[in-house]
Amino acid sequence: MRANTKQQDKIKLKGEDLEDFKSFTYLGSIITESGGTEEDVKSRIGKARLAFNTLRPVWNASPISTKTKLRIFTTNVIATLLYGSETWKVTQALSNKLQSFVNKCLRKILRIHWPEKTSKKELLK
Repeated sequence: MRANTKQQDKIKLKGEDLEDFKSFTYLGSIITESGGTEEDVKSRIGKARLAFNTLRPVWNASPISTKTKLRIFTTNVIATLLYGSETWKVTQALSNKLQSFVNKCLRKILRIHWPEKTSKKELLK
């Protein structure tokens, strides 16, 4: 894969042309030729959503305290969501996407339904 280059000559190895790729996955992160983070963030949100949905019995369990549920959320879902984030170019739009996903999850865990209004500050408390 070529990153941010205008050169289009084929690269040869032992006389054979190497194939060009637009993107590939390395250590769980999606690397694109443009160097953008959009694809990786979409993938991470999808993986975190899967982790969140897998833990649905925990979120619905009455005997488990809210504090314990939030610790499980942080250690499993947030860790999955932010894996590889140290290489992301963080923009306001990206930050909004991530925060929106976290807020939706927290509202489900805390059983705050749509008609009820809760500020972001209250939710994060």
